[in-house]
Amino acid sequence: MNEAVHHHRIDYIELGATDIERTKRFYNLAFGWTFTDYGPDYTSFQDGRLTGGFARQSPPGKGPLVVIYSSDLEGTYERVKTNGAQINREIFSFPGGRRFHFVDPSGNELAVWSE
Repeated sequence: MNEAVHHHRIDYIELGATDIERTKRFYNLAFGWTFTDYGPDYTSFQDGRLTGGFARQSPPGKGPLVVIYSSDLEGTYERVKTNGAQINREIFSFPGGRRFHFVDPSGNELAVWSE
């Protein structure tokens, strides 16, 4: 990945799911999406252009979690915090990288990730 091209751009969309296997089956049969599992509670999808994921921990119907890429996670964390967002999940590790979640001044939850 060319970090300069992707820095601070929307990179991933995450949706809630109550049943990972049923969700995968639906999107595969209906749209041809492919999946990579990361344990029983998370699967990543590829639709041919965009990547995203379905998480059992995320409440369905809340709306998608938009994930922004950063080549400098700590620097972006400070910029987000300093400019009026509320950090609602501190930096944490996951298979493939690290990320944090924040709520913007309008109440929208987003996340920022880095490798």
